[in-house]
Parts: sequence; C-alpha cells; structure tokens
Amino acid sequence: MPKRKSPPAGEESTGEPARRRSSRLQKSANASPPTAPSKAAQNKPKVSSTKPTAAKDTEKEQLSSAEPKTLDRKAQSQKRQATAEKRSTASKANGETAVTSGKAVVPEEESNYWLLKAEPESRFENGVDVKFSIDDLKAKTEPEPWDGIRSYAARNNLRAMKKGQLAFFYHSNCKEPGIYGTMEIVQEHSPDLSAHDPKAPYYDSKSDPSDPKWSVVHVKFRSKFAVPILLKELREMGAPGKPLEHMQLLKQSRLSVTKVSPAEWKYLLEVAEQKAS
Repeated sequence: MPKRKSPPAGEESTGEPARRRSSRLQKSANASPPTAPSKAAQNKPKVSSTKPTAAKDTEKEQLSSAEPKTLDRKAQSQKRQATAEKRSTASKANGETAVTSGKAVVPEEESNYWLLKAEPESRFENGVDVKFSIDDLKAKTEPEPWDGIRSYAARNNLRAMKKGQLAFFYHSNCKEPGIYGTMEIVQEHSPDLSAHDPKAPYYDSKSDPSDPKWSVVHVKFRSKFAVPILLKELREMGAPGKPLEHMQLLKQSRLSVTKVSPAEWKYLLEVAEQKAS
C-alpha cells in the first residue's frame, strides 16, 4: 500500500634579506684596504681552534638525546589515541553521545532505530486511497513494501536502514497522531516501482526506470501499543532538558521517515509500558 508522501593567500616576500645582503656588500666596498700584519703577529704561533668540533659534538649529542624524546612522544600519542578509541567504542555500545572539543558527536549507532509515518484515515491520491494503519500492517501475511516516499531526506533514511532494525509505526494526518506500535525492517532498500506507474498514487514522471531515484524497504508487524503515545505527549517530552529534546521527529516534523536514537527508543518503550499498566 502507498505510504505518506513527504509533503590563502600567501604573503609576498618583504625583500629584507636582499637589502641586508646589499648593505653588507656596500660596507665591504667602502671599507679601507686591510693593513699588513706586523712581524710580531706573523711570528705568533697559530692556535688550532676546537670550537667547530665541539659544536658538531654538541649537535650530535642533541640529536641523539632528541630521538628518544621523539619516540616517547609518538608512543604517548598512540596510547592516547587508543584510549580515546576505547572510550568511543564503549560510548557507542551504551548508546551515549560522544563529545569532542565541546561539540556533541552522534555515534553511528544512533541510526539503529527509525520512525515511519502512514495515514490511518482515508485520503485519495490520484484516485487511490492511501489509507494504511498499524492494524492493516498487522493483517499482512507477507512483508509490506513501504512505498510512496517522495522526499530525498526520507528516501536517504530508507536507504540507510539495515535488515533486522526496528521502527516505530506513526499514525499521521489524523485526529490523534502519534506512535501506535513497532515493526521490523525485513528487507533493505530496493527501487520503488510505483514511481513509474501512471496509475499509482505517487507516480513520478521524472523518475527514469533505468535509473530509479526512489526506494522502498519491506517491513513486518512487531507490536501494537495498548495505549498510543500521542503527538501532544511527545512534544511535552521534547521540551528543553527533556528526554526527547533532540528527537528528529520533533525537529523535522514534516519528514515522513526519521531517525530514533537508542536512548529515545528505550525511553519511549518504557513510556508505552507505563501507559499500558
């Protein structure tokens, strides 16, 4: 059944070194010719200077002593990197948000859960009723294609889904919109053939069958909540400082396929259990 359509620049040389060289050459040209050394100076024994050798020895010692320090720094850097990776892995495993330089970094695992919208009340599109509720999904005996997505952002979320991941079933465009249950992704994305069918509710004449731009995933029913979590409740839970403050559903309300973080998923399941008790 068709689902809801997502209504340096470099610095120039200053020329200073060239001017300094010109100045030295000018001084050399204007200087008086050297005077002949006196006999006493000629007869003075020459003393061999050891400064160049000492300088070279000192330089070698400095280089030699720097090598262990460089190695130590590399080892320390590698150790810090390994520690950071371990912490990041642990944070991801717990569904936590990693923090780098004061900015929140959302781990990849944050996209392990999803929310998909469908319309439970009759509405005709291109002469076809696009009604589809969680009860309709429950009645299906085979995996259901989640088709009709015509938003690039929603499509990209579909394409990111993996087999075995879970999603909330959200009733949209109805009297009491909200989350009514859960479903499972049983088949990853494939071309949405309904986009090429002129009789389909969401036919797209600009989509080339040889290079389809729209996708579907296949889902199956998992559970129906005894009491749904309505949109007005979700908005209250999404207030600043509340558990759903950053939920994509509330931030991008017109998006028909949204991400759900592990923390949000766990929290909402707990809410559903409390409402049922």
